[in-house]
Amino acid sequence: MKAAVISSPGVVGIETVDDPAPAAGAVVVQIAACGLCGTDLHILQGEFAPTLPIVPGHEFAGTIVAVGARVEGLAVGDRVAVDPSIYCNECHYCRIGRNNLCERWAAIGVTVPGGAAEYAAAPAANCVKLPDHVRTEDAALIEPLSCAVRGYDILRANLASHILIYGSGTMGLMMLELAKRTGAASVDMVDINEERLTTARALGCSSAATNAEEISRPRGWDVVIDATGNVAAIQDALGRVGKGGTFLQFGVADYAARATIEPYKIYNQEITITGSMAVLHSYERAAELFAAGVLDPEVFISDRLPLTDYEAALQRFQAGQGRKIQVLP
Repeated sequence: MKAAVISSPGVVGIETVDDPAPAAGAVVVQIAACGLCGTDLHILQGEFAPTLPIVPGHEFAGTIVAVGARVEGLAVGDRVAVDPSIYCNECHYCRIGRNNLCERWAAIGVTVPGGAAEYAAAPAANCVKLPDHVRTEDAALIEPLSCAVRGYDILRANLASHILIYGSGTMGLMMLELAKRTGAASVDMVDINEERLTTARALGCSSAATNAEEISRPRGWDVVIDATGNVAAIQDALGRVGKGGTFLQFGVADYAARATIEPYKIYNQEITITGSMAVLHSYERAAELFAAGVLDPEVFISDRLPLTDYEAALQRFQAGQGRKIQVLP
């Protein structure tokens, strides 16, 4: 089969690789669409994936074409979205229900071959069947949505909170859509990309600006979310948290990224600084929200490119162009 392969840091191309075969308890999915994500850029930089080469792609959906032994409830022809998370279920963190912090954490498209290919293998337990009204290609959005759901699990946001989100790319816009549904009193967006702010305004944010200074909130915000992973944005965001407020690091920063905090301010103003890592018990809930129409795929998916254009798709994503970019094997 054809697959995108990151062979070494900075090097990606389309190669012919062996077709996957379904192990016991697993299936093979013919990929309908695979979304690109900031994690893919980190892998390209040589981070995350313990060894290269790797077939990337952890946001995908498709149709089951082969079923391994001991698989129940799934059959050839079923359309599914796939949770990429793979846990050992044996380590300390798995045993206390914090599987996303698994000491042997792995993921399809990060540590094992992923969905930027014609086919991918996946544990049957990670597959969620799609209802008839959900397009298979659109369902690749369920994985990033499940990360956003996890973010709100961490926040436990109160009703009538004032929320500030840095970054109005796909993830920031998903956090906006969920904030509107968790009873936020206001949701403000900051992004240096004016085109993306236009989308945020169309989705009903309270205000949108290229600098938080342009938004009037003298006491700061109850919840500040970084969905960029950018150090300058993170540093600015930390200073926008109001008394008793919470800062959520949601965007994926580089390993070497550093930001400065003010310990006395954290103590004196009872500020909470927390993070949200990937997916935890949130994928199936995200699939239900998606089926209920929480997101409009036509708004969120800006580019659908052939798999052969994977490198160009990465470059487009890295340049901050568009919103969710997908490749269609």
